[in-house]
Formats: sequence, C-alpha cells, structure tokens
Amino acid sequence: MSEQRYGWVIVAAAFTLMFVGFSAAYSFAAFFTGLEAEFGASRGDIALVFSVAAFLWFSSGAPAGMLADRYGARRVALAGVACLAVALWIASRAGSLGVLYATYGLGIGLGVGLTYVPSVGAVQPWFGANRALASGLAVAGIGAGNLAGPLLAAWWIGLFGWRGAYLALAGFVLVLGGIAAALLAPKERGASAGPVEGMTLAGALRTTPFWLLFASLILSCVGLFVPMVHLVPYAIDAGYAETQGVALVSLIGLGSLLGRFGIGGLADRAGRIVSLAAMYAGLGAMFVLWRAADAYWVLAVFAVVFGVCYGAYVALLPSIVMDLYGGRAVSGIIGCLYTGCGVGTLLGPWLAGAAYDAFGSYHAPMLAGAAFSFGAAACTVPLWHGKAKVLHRG
Repeated sequence: MSEQRYGWVIVAAAFTLMFVGFSAAYSFAAFFTGLEAEFGASRGDIALVFSVAAFLWFSSGAPAGMLADRYGARRVALAGVACLAVALWIASRAGSLGVLYATYGLGIGLGVGLTYVPSVGAVQPWFGANRALASGLAVAGIGAGNLAGPLLAAWWIGLFGWRGAYLALAGFVLVLGGIAAALLAPKERGASAGPVEGMTLAGALRTTPFWLLFASLILSCVGLFVPMVHLVPYAIDAGYAETQGVALVSLIGLGSLLGRFGIGGLADRAGRIVSLAAMYAGLGAMFVLWRAADAYWVLAVFAVVFGVCYGAYVALLPSIVMDLYGGRAVSGIIGCLYTGCGVGTLLGPWLAGAAYDAFGSYHAPMLAGAAFSFGAAACTVPLWHGKAKVLHRG
C-alpha cells in the first residue's frame, strides 16, 4: 500500500480507538440515574466519578504522548485498550461508589489517556496541507462515541441491567480497540531524511502560545463536560423522559461529528486559531441558550450546536500544535496541553452537581460555563495576528 493511502488507514485506526474509548466514557450519562439509585448518592458524588475519569484521561495524555514519541503509538494504545476493558469488567462488579472511583474513574481515565493522545499524534506526520481535515476525521471518533455510547449503553442496560451493560462494553472495547491499535504504525523516514523538524517539549513549554492555549483549555473545559454528565438528570427534572435526556447527550455527539468533519477543511482556509476562538465563543453562546430554553426543541438545538463547537475545537487543536511546533514532539506537547483540560474537567461536572445539591437548579453552572467559554476565546486573541510558527523561537 502506498504511503499516502496508509495515512488514511492511520486515520481510520485513530477514529476507531477514539470511538471505543469515548463510547465507554460518554456512556456514563446513561448509567447516571441507575448508579444514583443503586448507591443512594448525591448528584455531586455521582458526577465526581466521571470528573475523576476525565481528569485522568487528560492528565495521563502528557506521559502517554511522551511514551508514544519514544516507543511508538501502537504499544501505548494497546496498553490503553487493555486498561479500558479491565476497568469496565471490574466496574460491572462494583459493590460501592468507592469501587467505581477506583475502577471506572481510574481505569477509564488511564485507558482513554493511553489511546487518545498517541492516536491523535500518530496522524499528524502523515499529512501536510490537509492536516486539519485528517485530524478532524480521526477525532470524529470521539463524536461517534458520544453519539453511540449513551444509546448502546441504554439499550444494554434495558437488556442486561447496568452491570451486564458494563460487561458488554468491555467486550466491545477489547475487540474493536485491539484491532485498531494493532494498525497504528509510524511514518517511515529515509536514512537521509535527517531529524524530524520541530521543537522539543521543553522548548514549547517556554513559549507564550503554549500557555495561552493551556489557559484556554482550562477555561473551556470547566463547562464543556457539564452537559455530558448532567443533561439526563436535568431533563428528568424538567419533566422529560429519561430517554429524551439520553437522546440530548447523543445529539451532542451528532453535532460533534458534524463539527469534526465539517470545520477542518474550512479552518485550513480561514485560519485555524481564529476558527478555534469562534468555537470557544460558540460554546459560550450555547450555555446562554441552555439557560433560556423553555422547550425540548430548543434543548435539541442547543445540544447539536454545542456539539459542533466542541467537536470542531477538539479537531483543530492537534493541527494548531503541529503548525506551531512541528512533529518532533507533537504527541508530548498535545498531551501536556490536555492536562489543562483535565483541570477544568475535574472541577466542572463535580461543581455543577454540588451547585445543584445546594441550590436545586443548574442555573449557576450554565452561566459559569458561558463566562468561562468566552474567557477561553479571549485567550486566543493575542495569537490571531502572529505567525503560525514558533519553531525557531525559544
């Protein structure tokens, strides 16, 4: 197979890895009310299970990226798939919320971290002018998992109960994820090609653009995962059926797919950093719409457009990193940036649940999500008029 064609195999493998990993992660919305009833826990305590997992998958992205730069994405991703499958199997046997923190929280967090960043990083060296498009197609697996995961989980919960559904997810992840991880391969370089162009991780950490992007990720992720976790209980509180709440989470996944497929090519032409700022601002606008929503169709519009903005910005970030820093340490740099997402995600869903427990509504988290998203957009403004390369600075 030609080098160009195998690049698209890498994209398909990365898509599949993110699809199975995030199907397991975002299925949490379908389990929320069952876990709440099983363990008699508050919404803040249940949401913290997801927050711990998300914090760890973003935080483990940095070491996972560095491991992938050194040992190859295939080995690291295979370890991640094994971690996901074991975590889901043990979660199916959980007898307490504490066990879920240790299994779903730690296991899913580490498993997604070990598959996500290495597979995203593996795509970047195979493409040049179409890099944002290729990245968008690869990370569309996250949106597909966001769309399919809650629906699959709800179906399996109906058939097997929540414990059996976790077992089904474990098998699903192990088979599909294992095949996809085995397909990841580094791009071959000729003996005379010289070293890979780009900045080291240490060099990137000394540049201002890195820290502006890092701050934008912290701010945006405080609110980003609140709907992923809380839309189902919110919908039930508003008088809708649980299935309608699960459908809203899946609509975010549908929008995410549209954003990942549709924005990359446009951003390649319009400017990737400006496009990133627009997506952050779009998230803020959608939080305002969520606060004002008074009908289910408005919630559906919110979910789809929120997903578009979320999916597009996740697709854009790896390409922006490659533009700024080159391919030398791309996985490690992406992973370190994603630790900012981990900080925001650890706080957001948990604090939203705590706010609900204290005040009986999600109004404060909605407004806070809007403010933080607009703040994230503001962080990118200093980068708009600069050159899209810092390879020879710092």
